[in-house]
Amino acid sequence: MDFDTTLAEAWVRAIAAAVAEEQQRLTELDSAIGDGDHGSNLQRGFTAVGAALDGLDPAGPGAVLTRTGTTLISKVGGASGPLYGKAFRAVGAALPGPAGPAEFGEALAAGLRALQDLGKAEPGDKTIVDAWTPAVAAFRAAARAGAGLPEAAGAAADAAEQGALDTVPLQARKGRASYLGPRSVGHQDPGATSTALLFRALAEVTAR
Repeated sequence: MDFDTTLAEAWVRAIAAAVAEEQQRLTELDSAIGDGDHGSNLQRGFTAVGAALDGLDPAGPGAVLTRTGTTLISKVGGASGPLYGKAFRAVGAALPGPAGPAEFGEALAAGLRALQDLGKAEPGDKTIVDAWTPAVAAFRAAARAGAGLPEAAGAAADAAEQGALDTVPLQARKGRASYLGPRSVGHQDPGATSTALLFRALAEVTAR
């Protein structure tokens, strides 16, 4: 199985569905240590993405993800729009055509680099990076071991979910949550949580 145009669109629409389902949870997490708008911002953004894809005749999977990123940047406020937008654009730019597990893993790594270039966050800062980093590592490790796309995506989803859980005891060092200092400890990071939704959606669509 390759990551092709059909799978790219299915992934993005699955993310949109997951965000809609989990909007309230994301909002509650963000209300504890942020501005309380992460869930609503992402839902608005991915609703706009769905509309953008409805009228798109993409040349390949990269075009789907590039349009996704561009739409998120233009429609989502706060930090999440630019971060996710840049990440999707970077993944899309690395996918000129259908990609096997190894190639797609490298594209996901390009997305992580884009996140870190923009947000200047490292693992342990209690951000989106804390879920995206282990997800990419798990995906690439599985691909190197000969796993197919569904198995690699499943490993990435598990790692992202654990990464999100692992943000609970951390003190935030970046973003709005960092203003709280020690009071940010004990709360799960909303950006890491939405990243886990993203990778779980990938696992689900590749397993169909």
